[in-house]
Amino acid sequence: MSAVVVVRDDERIQRDVLAELAWDPQLQPNEIGVAVDQGVVTLSGYVDGVARGWAAVRSARRVRGVRAVADTIEVRLPGAPGRTDADLALAASRALEWDSFVPAERLDVTVANGWLMLRGEVEFGWQRRAAEGEVRRLDGVRGITNLIEVRPSTPTDGERLRQDVQRALARTLGAERVTVDVDVDGETLVLSGVVRSWWERDQVERVAWSAPGVRVVHDQLLVGG
Repeated sequence: MSAVVVVRDDERIQRDVLAELAWDPQLQPNEIGVAVDQGVVTLSGYVDGVARGWAAVRSARRVRGVRAVADTIEVRLPGAPGRTDADLALAASRALEWDSFVPAERLDVTVANGWLMLRGEVEFGWQRRAAEGEVRRLDGVRGITNLIEVRPSTPTDGERLRQDVQRALARTLGAERVTVDVDVDGETLVLSGVVRSWWERDQVERVAWSAPGVRVVHDQLLVGG
């Protein structure tokens, strides 16, 4: 009997994911394939940029009952001549410069066959995420490797960091089922527990990365009811 329930749930999740993909104005109809097995969604197909593929993943994560998303979508740039790697590198550099919260002067961008590699140092974890978000939206990007390092300007008090993040989560999300621990280095946060949705999981990560002194966030959260 339990196997039948899983199949029925998977079919409903598949329909909901397909409907959510069709609802997203950033995606083209029928360009993404969806398979579901025990709540794990596998996305397949081809898109013309990494931003569109990321939009598909976000759409799938919004659907209730999705436990995880496997992204097998391939990025295939249009056959017509488009941006060269030099054009893309210039556009990425300008996008970072236009974001006043990202220290563009401390970052380096290299491009090979439409794939961007980010290097450099920032003071806060959220700046690392912001830099990647800025270049992900550019046309012609096939993928991104983010090698930016987070180096806090002052020593971090691990226990205070843990308490600050735990209080911030309680204050903004009421995430009582999320536990925050600090690794032995005092600068790595470990998130564990259960959240109600992928949206909530993303928000927990956002709060964790926003804390001063965080260099690494290990997300071990489970998405459940």
